[in-house]
Amino acid sequence: MSDRDVVLARVRRALADVPRGEGPHDPPVPRDYRRVHGSRTVEETVELLAENLADYRAVVHRCAPAGLPALIARLLAARGARTVVVPAGLDPRWLSAAGVATRPDRATDTARDLAAVDSVVTGCALAVAETGTLVLDAGPDQGRRRITLVPDHHICVVRVPDQVVGSVPEALPRLAPERPLTWISGPSATSDIELDRVEGVHGPRTLEVVLMAADGEG
Repeated sequence: MSDRDVVLARVRRALADVPRGEGPHDPPVPRDYRRVHGSRTVEETVELLAENLADYRAVVHRCAPAGLPALIARLLAARGARTVVVPAGLDPRWLSAAGVATRPDRATDTARDLAAVDSVVTGCALAVAETGTLVLDAGPDQGRRRITLVPDHHICVVRVPDQVVGSVPEALPRLAPERPLTWISGPSATSDIELDRVEGVHGPRTLEVVLMAADGEG
């Protein structure tokens, strides 16, 4: 008996109790798992996000919309950034005080081209508090996945509380599965067999997250 025959025989045994003609979507699948874990206020959820982002070694900042341009300018200046890649749909006011050369997200850019860029500034689709995770879906203010994986410094702006959810089960219904989703938990890092941590291997070495409160909030 060949390996193929062995595999097919096991599949047939596994399907022996399935009624003939039944499709993959016919049996009801229970969706009664908990989507919300515990009881938190909106403010507590945002605080949990900030704590978990910091735990993953992201640098967390807070500001109101009016203070965002000055904050981004300060972060880029502290980094010594001279060039910044900008998604096509990013609000131009965010970089109005930066005083740096901006370049658009161009499909013709190679990884080498993007490696020469100092920083990237984006928005996000969602942020998950319990896991300290940012989710990007290549929306207009986020651009292609490539621009957030190659430059060494990423500033990501999260609108709070609108873009903050408590758990992954809460996040999934708000995301389109056909979009290219990138889930980011802290700066890129890996460890070798000796558990020596190395950052910047698969993406930005430095991740700065700006929690931008709605107008009138802190």
